[in-house]
Amino acid sequence: MNKNKILLGHNGLKWILLTTAFTSGVSYGSTLTPVTIYGDDSYAPYSYNSFGQAKGIYVDILKMVFEKMPDYNVTIKLVPWKRGLKMLEVGQAFALFPPYYYDDKRFYISPYSKPILKEEVTVYCNKAIAHNSNSNWPSDYLGLTVGINESFSLGGREFWIAARRGDITVKEAKGNQANIINLYNKQTACYMNDRLSILWEIKQLTQTGMISPDWEVTSGPVISGEYGYLGFTNVGIENFPYKKAFITQFNQQLEQVKQSGKIEAIIKRYSIEK
Repeated sequence: MNKNKILLGHNGLKWILLTTAFTSGVSYGSTLTPVTIYGDDSYAPYSYNSFGQAKGIYVDILKMVFEKMPDYNVTIKLVPWKRGLKMLEVGQAFALFPPYYYDDKRFYISPYSKPILKEEVTVYCNKAIAHNSNSNWPSDYLGLTVGINESFSLGGREFWIAARRGDITVKEAKGNQANIINLYNKQTACYMNDRLSILWEIKQLTQTGMISPDWEVTSGPVISGEYGYLGFTNVGIENFPYKKAFITQFNQQLEQVKQSGKIEAIIKRYSIEK
């Protein structure tokens, strides 16, 4: 009689342990804070959509960082850059990558994360219509039409002063591909963006036959070295009660990833020359 009671108790204990373990597993998953991070969908090779999947250098780096943040279940979604900025501005989005840091623009972004990586902003021109001398920026580009990605703020103060005076015409287009096509079709004389990004897109368009492999462009000076960041909204922050803790954890883990040398390996995978 006592033996049966012990057996029953043992079986009951096994059931309780199994139930507790199952419940604990569900509970652990439910404690993860869901976070959505937005990125530029037309900035290859840094961030771009490939058959509905987020790809690119920044995407790979951020995934590596987020894997080291066990308190959060992070989803990366890529959207048009202009839309992403607007979402930050109205507090609809928590964070966006990869804005450059400008302390006199985009006051709705605060704070910025620690810098993720450095980009080399330069200008490439259509050899057929560009000036022979293009070593001085922006004085050698007066009278030209310069392409730029929609809602990008590249070029520096003197460039935008010249644009406001009408000495340089700025033509915006959505993303790298549209700007390279404009350059190829001579709708713009030059295109300003990150060097790797320009070369990557030219290579892709050449391989798909959208531009001729005989097309020649000339490289102008390096305009600036700009760091890409993860920028956080400062609007509607009551909707993101995890903001401070997330930023602290993100910055810590980003520094560890940078010190590991893995970012250089990621960039190397995407590096390409025309």
